[in-house]
Amino acid sequence: MRGTQTTPVLPTSAEIFAANRASGGVTLAAGFVAGRTRPTHVSEHGSLRVRFPNRASDMMEAVLINTAGGMTGGDEFAIKLLLGAGATLLAGTAAAEKIYRSTGSDTAVGLTIDAVGGSRCLWLPQETILFDGAHLARRIEVDLADDAALLMAEAIIYGRSAMGEVVNEGRLIDCWRVRRGGRLIFAESVRFDGAVSGMLAQLAVAAGAVAIATVLMVPGDEQKVAAVRALDEQFIGEVGISAWNGIALARLCAGDGSALRHDLTALLGALAMPLPRLWPQ
Repeated sequence: MRGTQTTPVLPTSAEIFAANRASGGVTLAAGFVAGRTRPTHVSEHGSLRVRFPNRASDMMEAVLINTAGGMTGGDEFAIKLLLGAGATLLAGTAAAEKIYRSTGSDTAVGLTIDAVGGSRCLWLPQETILFDGAHLARRIEVDLADDAALLMAEAIIYGRSAMGEVVNEGRLIDCWRVRRGGRLIFAESVRFDGAVSGMLAQLAVAAGAVAIATVLMVPGDEQKVAAVRALDEQFIGEVGISAWNGIALARLCAGDGSALRHDLTALLGALAMPLPRLWPQ
């Protein structure tokens, strides 16, 4: 008697796609213990990891590592940084993050920072590199106590100029919300969707530049603005900075990633900010 044969059920394209998506998350809580900032809770899942290089000071440095080797459409990543009273945290990434071409879905990235009284958070990741056809949706949510401090520097590069790459099409949705003492003090939403190279070529956008960065300082004042403006002749690209309502914001725009890194390093130096150990010097 012959056995009954069944026809195998093959997975659909959507099921294959979903099975190959990467996800990851890191939750890091830092507290001020025995005169130094130390990790008090660490949670990792998926392809995200966090490591702690030694630093001879009361500040703790955290380095995020994406073991997936990059991101693409449908991937989801979440980072949460929680700072206790008096903690000082310098957090960044081990390498420039690459966002590869998407078949339609967005790469979803979320960053949450919660800093209580007397704490200080420095968020200094290496650049995010967008490839042609990349789709990135990022949301940054920051909640600061009245006496907490924040420095954030986010850089985006459209294609690797040294490799002759051009980002003709893509999507970037970037939403920032920063609150201090429960009050919204900074809100920004950026959207590039479609012919990215044409948008960047516009004078009011980037005048053909492909490397941009935003630096946000809370608190920020005219003293910080003056320190940065004093370096005007040393910058390779364009750098502008303003202060209002207790915050300072700098914009950087350059022709390639190398020039942007030069200008960003100079700006942070003018503000006497420490650089992550893994930043190229």
